[in-house]
Amino acid sequence: MLIFRKIVSFSVITIIMIAFSNTNNFAQKIAIKEPVLITSCGQSPGALKMKVFMKRDKYDFQYELRATADMLKKNKFNSIIIVTGASLKGMGAAGVSIKDELERVKAIIQEAKKQNIPIIAAHIEGKARRSEGADSGDNSDEISIDLVCPQADLIIVRSDGNDDGRFTAIAKDKKIPLKSFEKNLDLAQVLSEIYKK
Repeated sequence: MLIFRKIVSFSVITIIMIAFSNTNNFAQKIAIKEPVLITSCGQSPGALKMKVFMKRDKYDFQYELRATADMLKKNKFNSIIIVTGASLKGMGAAGVSIKDELERVKAIIQEAKKQNIPIIAAHIEGKARRSEGADSGDNSDEISIDLVCPQADLIIVRSDGNDDGRFTAIAKDKKIPLKSFEKNLDLAQVLSEIYKK
């Protein structure tokens, strides 16, 4: 019985260590590098927040809220960050609907897959950019998540936006590494780990 317990304990520890190692070495394994294209799926302010952090820490990036698949054909990008979460105000100002956003981002994802460009799905505005933080009947935040996250190579999420375990479930189902952070300022450390800055 004692030997059996030791074997089980050793197996559990080994599995945990492998999972931890896989997540931490992820950027090296699939070569997540600069330059980076930052865009949004839903025109939320989260993409601007990502831009601020990357500009402050001197990343090589291009910020385009209305980025298109053609940009990937005409420019050299080594990774893409798509910030999920929709803003009715932002889409209204841009003159687009959630349907327009989904079609645009779907084309970007397809072209990125074609070129083997790593995609990072980032949900960085927390609970405010989930259905519980939206107007009654507005599920555009969740639609944005549904499109991008299952097709990403890595998911970044602020922990309060994952209270219901939605991102954890997607990551587990699709075998996608997931990186969580608690506070806005912690995002800088997450980006540093990914891009080895």
